[in-house]
Amino acid sequence: VGIDVSRMVIIKETDDAQSARIAVNLVNSGEADVLMKGHIQTAELLRAVLDKEKGLRTNRVLSHVGIFEVENYPKLLFISDAGINIAPDLKQKAEIIQNAVNVANRLGMEKPKVAVLSAVEVVNPAMQSTVDAAALSKMAQRGQITNCTVDGPLAMDNAINLDAALHKHIESDVAGDADKLVVPNIEAGNILVKSLVFLYKAKACSIFVGAKVPLVVTSRAEDHVSKYYSILMGLAMR
Repeated sequence: VGIDVSRMVIIKETDDAQSARIAVNLVNSGEADVLMKGHIQTAELLRAVLDKEKGLRTNRVLSHVGIFEVENYPKLLFISDAGINIAPDLKQKAEIIQNAVNVANRLGMEKPKVAVLSAVEVVNPAMQSTVDAAALSKMAQRGQITNCTVDGPLAMDNAINLDAALHKHIESDVAGDADKLVVPNIEAGNILVKSLVFLYKAKACSIFVGAKVPLVVTSRAEDHVSKYYSILMGLAMR
């Protein structure tokens, strides 16, 4: 990428835990603007980030925000949370949405359309993700989630395909035109984003938000282009 590394400060540290602590300290001292995971375990980095005394913890939920450029979809697609919250409850999902909306707003999207995903597009009390989705839609209507339009539950097909939505007689400002997809749990999110990247060759970038600064936490399987775009995404949020 044409960067002169000879002008950079390089700190030699072989211990993973200590490397994470040093990086967090550099952010807290103002010497670094964004934190990026290298060849250490994500859990090791998060342990330092979430340290109650010296970490980067805030009162917000820490969540993953991915942005994907998918062929045959007419715009960028935001997806959360495919990287950190395993089985978020209603309150956490609301914060996950708000975190992602804040990112979209910062990147110039004034009022993103948010689809809360489930397996079906009707509320089923036996399927908690549909109940949560309906509640999140109402929360957005009442101003508890801001600067976005939220609808759900929506299945994947009618969230991103207008014909599928019309076929099922779904009338919605979001259906068929979603800017952001909210997955019910980390398993669904992980499968979705890896399917987009490895089957459909989607271009991707992602960050963790909710800490004092953005965290660039990429998969070891991601190529250098995705990592580069993730760094740019993190810097754009500063």
